[in-house]
Amino acid sequence: MKEVFELEKEFGAFYTGGKVAWSSDASKLYCQDGAKINTVEIMSLSITNSFGNQVDEEVLDDQIYTFDLSPKNDFLVSAHKSGLLKLWRTSDFKIIKIWKSLHQGPILQIQFNDSQSLVASAGIDGVVKLWKSELHVCVASLRGCHGVISALKFSKSSVESEYIIACGDDYIINAYDTRNGSMKKQFKNHCSTVTDFAFTLDNQFMISSGRDKVLNLWNFEKCIHIRTIPVYERVESLYVLSFSSPFLSNVKDAKDGIYVLYGGEEGNIKIWDVKNCKIIYKQENMVEISDRANSKQSINNIIYNEILSKVAIVTVDHNISIYDAETFTCQKHLTGFNDEILDLILVGSKDEYLVMATNSMDIKVFDRKSMNCKLLKGHMDIVLALSGHKSWFISSGKDCSVKVWKVHPTNFEFTCMATGTRHTAAIGAIDLSKECAFFVSGSQDKCIKMWKLIKEKTNSENYHLQCTNSQLAHEKDINSIKISPNNKFVATGSQDKTAKLWDTQTFQLIHVFHGHRRGIWTVQFSPVDQILLSTSADFTIRLWSLSDATCLKTFESHESSVLKANFITEGMQIVSTGADGLIKCWNIKSSECVQTLDKHLSRIWALAISSDESFFYTGGADSILSLWKDVTAEKKCQQISRMQEAILEDQNLANLINQKKMFKALKLALKIDRPATSLKILNNIIKQNEAGLEEAISNLSDSCKEALFKHAVNWNTNGRNTIAAQIVINSLLSDILIQKFDVKGLKSIIEETLPYTERHFKRLSQYYKEIQILNYTLKCTQPHIDIKIEEETD
Repeated sequence: MKEVFELEKEFGAFYTGGKVAWSSDASKLYCQDGAKINTVEIMSLSITNSFGNQVDEEVLDDQIYTFDLSPKNDFLVSAHKSGLLKLWRTSDFKIIKIWKSLHQGPILQIQFNDSQSLVASAGIDGVVKLWKSELHVCVASLRGCHGVISALKFSKSSVESEYIIACGDDYIINAYDTRNGSMKKQFKNHCSTVTDFAFTLDNQFMISSGRDKVLNLWNFEKCIHIRTIPVYERVESLYVLSFSSPFLSNVKDAKDGIYVLYGGEEGNIKIWDVKNCKIIYKQENMVEISDRANSKQSINNIIYNEILSKVAIVTVDHNISIYDAETFTCQKHLTGFNDEILDLILVGSKDEYLVMATNSMDIKVFDRKSMNCKLLKGHMDIVLALSGHKSWFISSGKDCSVKVWKVHPTNFEFTCMATGTRHTAAIGAIDLSKECAFFVSGSQDKCIKMWKLIKEKTNSENYHLQCTNSQLAHEKDINSIKISPNNKFVATGSQDKTAKLWDTQTFQLIHVFHGHRRGIWTVQFSPVDQILLSTSADFTIRLWSLSDATCLKTFESHESSVLKANFITEGMQIVSTGADGLIKCWNIKSSECVQTLDKHLSRIWALAISSDESFFYTGGADSILSLWKDVTAEKKCQQISRMQEAILEDQNLANLINQKKMFKALKLALKIDRPATSLKILNNIIKQNEAGLEEAISNLSDSCKEALFKHAVNWNTNGRNTIAAQIVINSLLSDILIQKFDVKGLKSIIEETLPYTERHFKRLSQYYKEIQILNYTLKCTQPHIDIKIEEETD
């Protein structure tokens, strides 16, 4: 039986939109994420640290509008909602300086120059400010742009001059001399928002891009417009390639042109020779290509690392892909933000791939070892459901289609084998048989359909599946559909509050399961018994008999809708997820909730359990993917080991007491946390009037002293243990006074101890007075008797 699951790893968002910077050695990405900037290690795909989330800052949720990484990667400057600029040191993630930006409104652009001596900031007030990066003082306020400044960049640094280029809502590009702050040049030709500029190495030419779907080539030195190149897409980012770039290895007479690498709304990168007005390169088969309507795959940033010949592409749906510039093969794909996770499955011979459906028309497949991601395209709308087994999986979505995918056994590749489009509404439920011979689907059109699986690729590029059987199944949307382990039955669950059992061969209705008060979210067959599980929005899980459709058990621990559930441990346990973000593990025999896991912040839509049930994944509306591991065996081994150690230590303690080695016994009793035994040992030492008690207490380790102090405070509450408690407290307070021992919360401990100590003192004082009166009375009545009460009392 599985009793303990622990969170092994959690994959959350590291990039939620905004700017991305890339380190010079191509090992790290700096990604904007709300009020912080995450440093992501590319090889491990893990967040190593963050800027902006330090607990000692006055404002913890100070939204970051933009940032920039210095050319040498040693500093990072960020612009915040509070109107502050912050300079960070990247080596230790510490703030070096904070100063006011003096802008009227948010800062949308910020930039280091090549020498890192200047920082330029610009915002919605149309003003560009230049700051000395070392002194953090404003050396110039550059005016002339109108409205929001959409693009800002320094020209290539030279001995003679350096310019800062900016463009506002008037679409006029202004060039300012950074030495005196004067406007030197203006470039007018764009008719929409200007998005980026790039310069040739000698600063002779400038290329500008915009949302007017053109590239403009300028003679920067003479301030002359040379040419407009229509590219028929909105361009968001561009880069001027050097003649030594691997992209130009096959170009003859490369030095005769000016080559621009850019990306835009089409989602693929292109290289134009803007001097000769011809396209040199167009990537046709990269992940980001999409010809679908309302695509979210458009590129909003291109970062080119010339030293290592790598290109990073950032898309608007928070995907970051890293390509080799020579072969243009995708080396890494990072998913910065998953949005709402709708479904999860594990495929591959050893569950090595995790397939995820999110609020996207693309399917995300992760290699579990490296968490490298691959996007599978094909659906025309959001993918809603997944089902798979070993080398095959199927998907369905809002585009009313189902798709069959094959997993290649040797490499990280997946092929769409066929498509089925017989449903007339969104398909929210799908299931594949264990033998991968057929699958069934349920839709919002209230119908269920059976499809034969096509395992061989036909000559047709997109083979259309044929529906072998169809049935109008429910009165409302179908949320779940499952095939029984022996392939004889199909179960469906619907928003009409019923679950139904169907014959696989004839699609005839066998049973209707009534009892839920709200819509059913999940149905699941037991792997060993003739039992059907169902979960509902009425907060319950029910088990049904397949023979007579009676309810066998009801589980009522969830406080909101139960969205997913599955059998584990050969049908003896259930794992369920709820809309309250809780995961529960149930023992069916006892009907008890064995464990409740609370890490998610919202609805948990997806649950994927491994074949050997050693781990499972969950995901939901909070965009967090969680990996849970079964640690029941480990915990039991640890518990047995602890019990054996405790028995051994107890035996050693008993031996020390029998051997009258009281001081060693006291030390061991404190170490293994035995307060009652420690008190007995102390009372025994005091009773036998052994010398060296205070010295022995003083020589204890700090941890033992702290434990003894806590025990003494508790002993002090009982009058019977006052003597031992007061001796210990007195000895430890003496060590504290000479700074030999320090304890946290000393003030509260003293305040807790004083009332009982005062009560004991009053009681002893009264007892002493009564003894003295008795002594006086006896001496008066019988003066010839020699009474030694005082000495005994003392």
